Amino acid sequence: MQDRVRIITRGGHGWTPRFPSIAAEARQLGYETLILDGEAVVLDYQGRSDFGMLQRALGKRPSLQDPREILFFAFDLLYVDGWDLRRLPLRERRWLLEPIIAGREGAIRLSEEVEADGEEFFRVACAHGLEGIIAKRLDKPYRSGRTDWWQKITCTRRDSFVIIGYEPSVVRGAIGRLLLGARKGNELVYVGGCGTGWSRQESEKLRELLDEIVTKSPAVDLKRKNAVFTLPVLIAEVEYRTWTDDGKLGHPSFKGIRERADDVEIYSLEL
Repeated sequence: MQDRVRIITRGGHGWTPRFPSIAAEARQLGYETLILDGEAVVLDYQGRSDFGMLQRALGKRPSLQDPREILFFAFDLLYVDGWDLRRLPLRERRWLLEPIIAGREGAIRLSEEVEADGEEFFRVACAHGLEGIIAKRLDKPYRSGRTDWWQKITCTRRDSFVIIGYEPSVVRGAIGRLLLGARKGNELVYVGGCGTGWSRQESEKLRELLDEIVTKSPAVDLKRKNAVFTLPVLIAEVEYRTWTDDGKLGHPSFKGIRERADDVEIYSLEL
């Protein structure tokens, strides 16, 4: 460990050069061999993990996010100085992990655990704008991948947004992404696109419907290559996890369509 550090993604890719601060701090942990399991994150100004900020920090284009902002939150210990710990229950692995990581405030930190009523903890997490919670069985050994012992439970929101256009799919006659708007005062503003949540047949029918209301005057000030703009008369019901820091929907999924004339409550942004 003193001389060699490897950072491997869940898919098996070696990404050590992309996490220089984490790799540098790992060399200071003081163990010959150590395997930690955890998650790389970038925290927003409220201390919440933000996947969009992480993507920008890892991106090749210039960004306000610096790779040195990426933190590694360790939540499991699999191997230490010749001892394979995977057969031990999580409770014991955490007991061994804590003295190694606890108290560190640099690039490597301990992912704190909370023993609580699951439903109440999940409600509070979602109310605070977190992406969700991870639920684990303390009495179980380590297994790669998702199991019934280890579940990721995400917070989702569902709101109504005006369809202001679409981007065609590479599949002939289908929708690639819906372009969506929200209220801001008396105007509509662009809040991103949604490209999932429909079948091929539903996508084709949706495009036929939108092609009947195409306009050359977009409802928002937006320039996008290949975009087809429509009259703002249809509403998309969209499920999503969060808002990105640039005011776009995070992980949106299409759930249905309604007419604006139905007096649907369109999502409103704060002025």
